[in-house]
Amino acid sequence: MTALPAAELDAHSRPLMTGAQAVVRTLEDLGVRRIFGYPGGAIMPVYDALVGSKLEHILVRHEQAASFAADAQARLTGKAGVCLATSGPGATNLLTGIANAYMDSVPMVILTGQVPSTLMGTDAFQEVDVFGMSLPVVKHSMIVRHAEDIPATIREAFEIAEEGRPGPVLVDLPKDTLQANMAFDSGEADAAPTVTRADADSIEAAMSLIQAARRPVLYMGGGIALGEAVDAVRDFMARTGIPTVATLKAIGCAHPDAQNYLGMLGMHGTRAANMAVQESDLLICCGARFDDRATGKPDQFAPHARIIHMDLDHAEIGKLRGVDAAIRGDLQDALARLDAGYLSIDSWRSLCRGRKKEFAFSYDAPGSGIYAPGLLKELSETAGDDFIAACDVGQHQMWVAQHCRFARPENHLTSAGLGAMGYGLPAGIGAALERPDSKVVTITGDGSIMMNIQELATARRYGVPIRILLLDNASLGLVRQWQELFFDQNFSEIDLYDNPDFAEVARAFGVEAFTIHSRDEVPGAIQRLLNATGPILAHCLIDPRENVWPLVPPGKSNAEMMED
Repeated sequence: MTALPAAELDAHSRPLMTGAQAVVRTLEDLGVRRIFGYPGGAIMPVYDALVGSKLEHILVRHEQAASFAADAQARLTGKAGVCLATSGPGATNLLTGIANAYMDSVPMVILTGQVPSTLMGTDAFQEVDVFGMSLPVVKHSMIVRHAEDIPATIREAFEIAEEGRPGPVLVDLPKDTLQANMAFDSGEADAAPTVTRADADSIEAAMSLIQAARRPVLYMGGGIALGEAVDAVRDFMARTGIPTVATLKAIGCAHPDAQNYLGMLGMHGTRAANMAVQESDLLICCGARFDDRATGKPDQFAPHARIIHMDLDHAEIGKLRGVDAAIRGDLQDALARLDAGYLSIDSWRSLCRGRKKEFAFSYDAPGSGIYAPGLLKELSETAGDDFIAACDVGQHQMWVAQHCRFARPENHLTSAGLGAMGYGLPAGIGAALERPDSKVVTITGDGSIMMNIQELATARRYGVPIRILLLDNASLGLVRQWQELFFDQNFSEIDLYDNPDFAEVARAFGVEAFTIHSRDEVPGAIQRLLNATGPILAHCLIDPRENVWPLVPPGKSNAEMMED
C-alpha cells in the first residue's frame, strides 16, 4: 500500500487516503508519539501505513506485553496509552492487559485488526469476537464498519478513555475498512473537559463530621492520582494534621516523610495504619473503593467510624459501605473546599505517631543472606525521587509497597486490582521509554519474570534504560506462604527448583546481568544497577522461607494481624 499523493483531494479539498492511513494520521493529530504492538494479517494495512509516519512503534515479542507497556506509559503521563494487534490470537493475547487497565482505571486505546466485514460471523481464519469478549473489561468497545468513520471513532475512543474515571477503550477494525479509500476529515477539536463539582451541601455535611470527630483518619485511594489531586491531598493533610493511610494504588500520594502518614493499610499494611483505621470515629475515604484487600472482613472494618466518601465515580459511593456524607465530584476541587478549621485531635495524632515509631519495620535480619525488604529500602533511598518501580505480583510486590520510598504515586507501577504476574518487565519498558532519565527498576520474582521473559529482547533491541531486580526464592513465594500458614504446610506445585540461571538467560538475550548471593554484595549491586545506561538484570538469591509480615489472614478483621 503506497501513500496517496498529498495533492490528491476530493471535491471538498479533503485529502484522499486509505482507512489504515487515516488510523495513523488520526493518532498523529491526537499527539500520540509512541505505540506498542505486534503485526499480523488483519492489522497489516496499519503497519504498512506506519512506514514513514511520525509514530514510534515498539515491537514487543508478545501482545500481552504491548498492553502492559501501554498501561505503564498511561500511568506516568495521564494520557491514553496505545497498543495494537491483529485479529484472533493477537487480540485475545491483549485481553489480560486490557483487564489490568480496567481494574486499575488506566486510560488506554486498543486497536485490533479484524477479518473483513464480509467474513465476520463465518468462523474465518483468525476470527474472534473480541468486541464481545472484551465487554466485561473495557469502558467501551467499538467496531468500525466504514472507513470514513475511522477518524471520528478513534477520537471518540480517546475522549472516552480519558474522561471521568479513565479506562480502556477497544476499537475493532475490519481489514476491508482499513484497505478502503476515503476522504479524510479530521473532525472537530476536542471540547475542554468539564469539572464535576460537589454540591455545597455535601461539603458542609462533611465539614461538620470532621469538626465533630476526635479520631479521624484519611483513607487515600488510587482516585487521587487519577484525579490529579496529589497536591490537593497533601495540602489537606498539612492543614488538618489528620492521620492518613493509603491503599496499594495510593502509595506515593502522601509525601513519604509526612509525620502523620502511617503507610499502607489492609492485608499487608502496617500495624500503625490498621490500628488507626480500626479505632477511628471518622473515615474520610478519598478516591478509594473499599477493596477487600484493604478492608479485610467488611463488617468489622472501621467498626466505630462514620464515613465520608469522596469520589468522581458515583457508582463507587455506598457500593460496599454505607456513607454519612457523599461528596460526588472532582477530588481536587472538593479537597480544596474542605476547610474544617481547627481540629481538637492532638492526643489522637500523638497516639498514631507513637505507634508509627513503635511498630516501624526493623531491617536487622539475622545471618548474612540477602534480606529483600532491606535491599528494597536501600535501593529506593539511593535512587531518590527519580525512583520508579514497575512491580510484578507476589511477595516482592508487597515488600515494595511496604519498604520502598515513592515521591509520587505514578512512580509506583503495580498491577493492583488484577494482580497480573508478568506485568513488571513490559511495564518497566514502557516506563523507561517514557522517562529515560529516571531510575526505572522492574522488581520481579522468579515466577513472574517467566511470564514475559521474552521482552528482554525488546529491551535489548531499543536499548531501554531499564534495571531489572530479580528476587529469586526458587518458589511461588506468596502461594507458598499461604500454603504454609493456611493449608497445613501442604506445599502444592510451588517449587521452582529447576529455574534457569537467569543471569545466563539475560546474557543470551544480549542484556548485561550479574548474580549476588550475600548481603555484603548489596551496596555494590545497587550502584551497578542505578549507574547502568542500558538494560541490566541483577539476579538476587533470597531465602525461600522468608515471608511477608505483617499479614491479615483471609476472612479476618484488620485488627487480627499476624506477625513473624
